Order: sequence, then structure tokens, then C-alpha cells
Amino acid sequence: MTGASAAVITAGVTTVEELNAAVEAAQSAFEKGRTEDPATRAGWLEAVAVGLEQDAATLVAIAARETHLGVPRLEGELKRTVFQLRLFAAEILQGEHFDATIDHADPHWGMGPRPDLRRYNVPLGVVGVFGASNFPFAFSVMGGDSASALAAGCSVVHKAHDGHRELAVRTAETVISALEAVGAPSGLFSLVSGRRAAEALVDHPLVKAIGFTGSTAGGRALLDRAAARHEPIPFFGELGGINAVFVTPNAWAARREEILTGYAGSFTLGMGQFCTKPGLLFVPAGEAEEIGRVLGGALADFAPAQLLSERLHGGYIDAVRRLTGSHGVDVLLEGDFAAAPAPTVLRTTADAVRNDPGILRQEMFGPASLVVEYVDEAELQGLAELLEGQLTTTVQAEEDDDVAGLAARLAEISGRVLWNGWPTGVTVSYAQNHGGPYPATTSATTSVGTAAIRRFLRPVAYQSFPAARLPEPLRDSNPWNVPQRVDGLWRRPSVAPFEATSGGQP
Repeated sequence: MTGASAAVITAGVTTVEELNAAVEAAQSAFEKGRTEDPATRAGWLEAVAVGLEQDAATLVAIAARETHLGVPRLEGELKRTVFQLRLFAAEILQGEHFDATIDHADPHWGMGPRPDLRRYNVPLGVVGVFGASNFPFAFSVMGGDSASALAAGCSVVHKAHDGHRELAVRTAETVISALEAVGAPSGLFSLVSGRRAAEALVDHPLVKAIGFTGSTAGGRALLDRAAARHEPIPFFGELGGINAVFVTPNAWAARREEILTGYAGSFTLGMGQFCTKPGLLFVPAGEAEEIGRVLGGALADFAPAQLLSERLHGGYIDAVRRLTGSHGVDVLLEGDFAAAPAPTVLRTTADAVRNDPGILRQEMFGPASLVVEYVDEAELQGLAELLEGQLTTTVQAEEDDDVAGLAARLAEISGRVLWNGWPTGVTVSYAQNHGGPYPATTSATTSVGTAAIRRFLRPVAYQSFPAARLPEPLRDSNPWNVPQRVDGLWRRPSVAPFEATSGGQP
């Protein structure tokens, strides 16, 4: 293989020398493509979307074989990935991400004479991206991190996840072929694999940011490595969470079976391998037997499937056994640890978690969850105080319930707060936020939605530059037709809104 394709490793693992070559090619591609206009860059994203659509049957077949995820789920996830690329293409055409700001020279400015100042956002450079195992399309090779980095104007070196390496290679080949066909710079996207390449990717001086989706332990190790560099770089890690759900007494009295049925469906969706799985359910005490009965009925037709990998299966077994062995925790609904495990529901009390808050912080990545019984509604906010950072939190309540204090606390510790819903299913949209305080993520940003693009940008101001030497978004003539804030007032060109034609979530 030649050009960009040389960075796709089809056998073995990537050597450090091959990684260095991929990063250097990515830097060259970034330098060639960094000043391309939004229409050209949007065309690159559209070409990738078309390429993935055309190769969908093969990609889904490989994914099903490597991940044990069902074909309908994988088809929906690939559809989401393509939708995301097109949404990002439309977003960069609108130009909001530039945040173009113009302050004309003003001799009467309140701080004294003001020079001509103009600021906009520029891409960071080469971005290293680490794919996730549980979403082989949406959070992997051309998932949210790769797509948003390309949309920002960066180049991407993607580290393949070992759980679906054949799929990663095939997807990367499809992406690279699509980019080459429309004239994108060679090396704009590449794929590497293996631990040594992963470490060298984080260490490489030409890499200016890292996107990561995975475990807390793995993410923290890479975060520390990125911070320890001679030139520390941003590390945008999405590490998961417990995703607590709080049920008020009024909601419990009015909708107990509905809530438990929704809970059962949500914590077992995708065999409980979603980062937004509700791992905690806080309910009024005194009905453990009834909870077990309703959940048993709701899960009666549940069809177990294999987990993503043997390693994850082993981790799931260890997590369930460890939590089951905690003081004050017992089994409410007994599952099993078969190759395709049946769901497990554990039970504990508010007193137990106050004595040992660590109970609330143990993630069980698989079809298991923990019910926490409280005695008085006044306990809920204090229980929320025991939680670490979450991707999501949920309030199941009635309209007349006074949950303002609880909701305020949940907003402090999570990136998305739901009312009478379930957190699994993260739509790709303008207002979406998929993030949260550590350990949910390592930064105050989102990895899903159009705002994800801004992670890979930084502001640059130009002072007293001749008009002809200014970047296009900062010129008074506005050749790229982007929104500009001029002397404090926004001027927004008329741009046709994006029409969603491909659906929003798996």
C-alpha cells in the first residue's frame, strides 16, 4: 500500500517507527488542509459517509462476527455514524465553530484607544483517537472523536481497539479510500494498533490532543501520560459512569410497575454494555419482594447474548462478585455468569451506602444493576452527595414533587439530567451533552453532538493585520459567509438548516 493507506496495518501490530511515519504524514496532511474552506472539508465528511453506506453490508457482517452484537443493533449504529458525519458537515458549513469576532479600531474605547483586533478558532493539529469496544462504529474508527476532529480541521491517527481489529482495518480502508477519491491530503486519516503504538501516539510531539473512550483505569493512565509530556496536551477522555436514577415516593406510588419495567429494559439494553446504563436505582423502602416480582416479569423474555469479549466477561464477573460481597448488599434477582449471562439485580439500603459510599461507585459493565432503598424522601439529596461524577442522572418524579434541590445537585455531578426517562440512547444533535465531571470524563466537554467539534480548536487573535492578509472568517468581506460578531453585535448570514434524513441514534 502507498500514501495514506500505508498507515493501515493489516497484520500484526504497529511498530513505533510505523507510528512515527503515520503521525508525520498526518502533520503534513494537516498543514496542507488546515486552510481549506468549509465546503471542501464538508465534502470530505460527505465522501466518508457515502463510503460507509456503500460498504455497510460488509462492515456490519464483520462487526457482528467480532463483537457478538446483533445485526439490527449494528445497522442502527452505522446509520447513526453516517448521520453524525453529515450533521458535522452541515455544522461546519454554517461556521458557528469559528466564533469569528471582529473589533474594529476605536480611538474612543473605554479602556483607551483600541487597535483592530480579530479572533477566531483554528484547528489544533494532529489528534490521536482511541476507539471503544462497546460501540464499534459510533465510538470507534469513524465515531464521534474522529468525525469531530476532522470537522474541526485536524488530521486523525486512530488507535484500533483490539476487540474488533478486523472491523477497524476494514473501516479505515473505506475511510481512506473515500478521502483519497475526493482529493483530501494523503495521511489525513490513518490507523495504528498495539500498545506500544498507543503509548508512542500519546508521546509524539506532533500530536496535539487525544480523544479516548474506554475504561477509567485505561483512560487515567493515558491522561497522566499526556500530562507528563514535555508539552502537555489536552486529553478528552470519556470513561463511563454509574448513571443513578432517583425515584420519588409519589412517582413510585403512581408508576411503580412502569418505572421498574423501563429500568429493566434500560439496564439490560445491549447486554448492559452502554456507558449510559442505569447502574443505580433509588426507590422507597419496604417492597423488595414486589420489586423482584415485577423485574422478574419484565425480564422473563430477555434473550441473553455473549458479552463483547472474554476479558470484559471476566471483568463483569469480578465486579458483580465484588459488589455482592460488600456489607449490606444482597441479591434481589439472581442471574448467572454463563457465556451469555442472565441479568442480575442487587439490593442495598441507604444506611449501608452511607456507611460505605464505595458501594455506589462500583461499575458493573454488563447486565447487572443495584437497587438502593431509602426510608424518607428527604434522604435523596444527601444520597446524591455521595456520588462521583456521572455521565447522566435521572429523576423519576411527579409534577408536584419538590425536587429542585435534588435536580440542582444532579446538575453539579452529571453532564445530562433526565426527567422521567431512561439514559440509554444518546442522540446526536445540537444541544446534546455527553460528558460530566471526573470520573465520567476528564474534561468539561461533550463527545457527542455538534459541540464536540470545539474540543479540537483553539482561539487565535490577529491585531492590526492588513485586510488582505487576514484569514477568510475575519475579513470584513466575509468570503466564507460565516457568522461574525462585529463590534459586539452578531451578524449571521442566512444558511439553510440541516435536514435530518438518516435518523439520530441507534
